[in-house]
Amino acid sequence: MSLELVVDTRNGGIVLALLEDGKLIELHEEQPGKNEYSVGDIYLGKVRKVVPSLNAAFVDVGYEKDAFLHYLDLGPQFNSLNKFSRSTLKGKQNVADLLYFKGEKDIPKDGKINDVVSSSAPILVQVAKEPISSKGPRLCAEITLAGRYLVLVPFSNKVSISQKIKDNEERARLKELMNAIKPKNFGVIIRTVAEGKKVEMLDQDLKNLVNKWKKMHGNLKEAKPPSRVLGEIDKTSSILRDLLNADFTNIHVNDDEMADNLREYVSGIAPGREKIIRHYDGKLPIFERFGINKQIKSLFGKKVPLPSGGYLIIEHTEAMHVIDVNSGNRKGADGQESNALATNTEAAKEIARVLQLRDMGGIVCIDFIDMHDRANNKALHDALKKAMSNDRAKHNILPPSKFGVVEITRQRVRPETDINTSETCPTCNGTGEVQASILYAEEIESNLDHLMKNGGIKKLTLRVHPYLESYFKKGMVSRQVKWWMKYKKWVSIQPDSSNHLLEYSFLDDKKEEIAL
Repeated sequence: MSLELVVDTRNGGIVLALLEDGKLIELHEEQPGKNEYSVGDIYLGKVRKVVPSLNAAFVDVGYEKDAFLHYLDLGPQFNSLNKFSRSTLKGKQNVADLLYFKGEKDIPKDGKINDVVSSSAPILVQVAKEPISSKGPRLCAEITLAGRYLVLVPFSNKVSISQKIKDNEERARLKELMNAIKPKNFGVIIRTVAEGKKVEMLDQDLKNLVNKWKKMHGNLKEAKPPSRVLGEIDKTSSILRDLLNADFTNIHVNDDEMADNLREYVSGIAPGREKIIRHYDGKLPIFERFGINKQIKSLFGKKVPLPSGGYLIIEHTEAMHVIDVNSGNRKGADGQESNALATNTEAAKEIARVLQLRDMGGIVCIDFIDMHDRANNKALHDALKKAMSNDRAKHNILPPSKFGVVEITRQRVRPETDINTSETCPTCNGTGEVQASILYAEEIESNLDHLMKNGGIKKLTLRVHPYLESYFKKGMVSRQVKWWMKYKKWVSIQPDSSNHLLEYSFLDDKKEEIAL
């Protein structure tokens, strides 16, 4: 597996595309002034209203709608955090160091919010979920600062280790090391990427996090609610912080200044790896050069094609996402059950990719093709779990129900990425819309491949609009010539101006249309 990050700076903003073996798996956009209330941002808010019936409070953090804070999101050490923040605001807590700070007693797990939070009081909170639709941000009061290898937890002395680190000796080494170097009254969560890392690297990461805490404390001294006292790093840096490993092969950037900034950042978190950053100055736009625009058109529409010729239909509602799996016109020779399993397994991989790419969260219901063999349903469930194993969002996958429906819950912490891939229809002047035109050439070639391999047809004619005819015949080694080299059969292309621009059909040797 190889990972590549493509960074496109455009119109003052940045669009990031993460590729795994050339396939688009994540897409992010940063716009100046539009990245407030990101997950991880720390705010000094003001409690607007305490609602005992919900055991929650609504907090003003400067957003147009009040943010939501539940009692269970306060964290055990809320009283200590509250004492620290209020003392800082009053000028009594002049240092960020917690060495001599006397913590308060932990709040009970089954307590009531009106016992610890009061209306109009200032409160230090962190964004846990970005504003989505008509809802304001979701907050937590258990402040954490994430680094490359560690997560710093103020007002705690506990050292936790990622469960993905299985080696007992390594777990013991990391725990002993952290207990020796961490400051008093600071807890630490050791991330998976810390496995096997040297003391110097972990110590430097810890110092960086402590410095962030000091910066937050300095900003808090002069803050008045509502205001942001510490912002999360930009998305480019956060992706590199969380994902940069030996699998990262290249980072392509089309801006000199951005490339220099990234080299400096990478050299700080992974010395020696800055050589993977490459400045792109080609004639084609960077997203066009790496085939990203084409993948966006393909993967963000209502209909998502599968490599074998099947397709997904994705519907969005306010309550959930619904995905229907279809085999298309492909009929294999191994029987219905085997064909259904093959299509479902292929769809499972693509669904895992689409969920991560679009950042779809909440409840997702997938209607796979019906299978009657229990072993096949279990194989499908295992394939879906494996495909989603690298998804960083928390998720839960239920086995197929008796109706063949798989239910997934996936953590939703930011708005879903939504890109309109339809285009104005050239034949009706905008009264309707058609599927993105970039996909039609691929659809034609997919159907051609199926007919050549399974149709048993001696002579084949493709009838298309003259524009598409020109596209397939363009160049010395045109697509038509490539077909002849691939199938050892000549495919005639017949222009027909009566066709709509995106209308096509295949004819057999008797000039009769072939049903697809």
